[in-house]
Amino acid sequence: MPQESLHRVVVLVDENSNPFELGCATEVFGLRRPEIGRVLYDFRLCAAAPRTRMRDGFFTLTGVAPLTALDEADTVIVPNRPDVETPRRPAVLAAIRRAHARGARMIGFCSGAFTLAEAGVLDGRRATAHWQWADAFRSRFPRVRLEPDVLFVDDGDILTSAGSAAALDLGLHVVRRDHGAEVANAVSRRLVFAAHRDGGQRQFVDRPVPDIPDESLAPVLAWAQERLDHPLTVADLAAQAAVSPATLHRRFRTELGTTPLSWLTGERVTLACRLIERGEARLDVVARRAGLGTATNLRALMRRETGLTPTDYRRRFGPRTG
Repeated sequence: MPQESLHRVVVLVDENSNPFELGCATEVFGLRRPEIGRVLYDFRLCAAAPRTRMRDGFFTLTGVAPLTALDEADTVIVPNRPDVETPRRPAVLAAIRRAHARGARMIGFCSGAFTLAEAGVLDGRRATAHWQWADAFRSRFPRVRLEPDVLFVDDGDILTSAGSAAALDLGLHVVRRDHGAEVANAVSRRLVFAAHRDGGQRQFVDRPVPDIPDESLAPVLAWAQERLDHPLTVADLAAQAAVSPATLHRRFRTELGTTPLSWLTGERVTLACRLIERGEARLDVVARRAGLGTATNLRALMRRETGLTPTDYRRRFGPRTG
């Protein structure tokens, strides 16, 4: 793909930005992807000043593009800043407003939601931020519909994520949205990171110490992933794990922040997406091989999970012809 045709992602680096979120953005969007044989994005960093002091003075960033790079961005990423009470530079807020007004996709990592809200682009919109700043965020920005107990929120052209590691969850979600499940899975394998943690999962899961420690869910998850075309039920998963369905449900909530049925449905939809990407055009075959039963059920669940019908998904991510 020619470089000029790539979707352009620009990360805004402001005074006291957190290097971790900056690294997440660079890893997901900025690196060459030898695992898939092509570059996914035209990626660059920009800042309002020639020298930008990073969080706690860890280092000073130089040699990046000026703030005007946001005027050419297809996606703007605003990373974390711990000083959420400090007003942002007027030039930064103005650049964010300009990018949003002309239709750029806006992404806020962690407390980057404060910057987007201060710029006024989150009014009336859904968003999330790190749980420890939820009260402060609501107090300052009452017009934003904050969802504090999720990993990330996809509100169409504005996406926000919770605590630091959720930046990777949101980044992979964006790759999946832009390039499909197959590419997103390849990137996640390279990162050695979970391919898909749903945005609705809880940010923070209490883990009380049990009298007898539970074993990891990994074996039963792997067992189920190899049998998605079978009519698996929660009872089947519980039997494989040698626990009751109630205990399995509790362990899923504790370890994954979701339910067994939601996890199973998500895995099956992901498999269906990959089958479509690999060229399977028969929806009844896709539905059967992914364990979703009928083409009607496939259509309903794909629309719910991805926002696309199977036909739209094939048009966007299916094999290229010609």
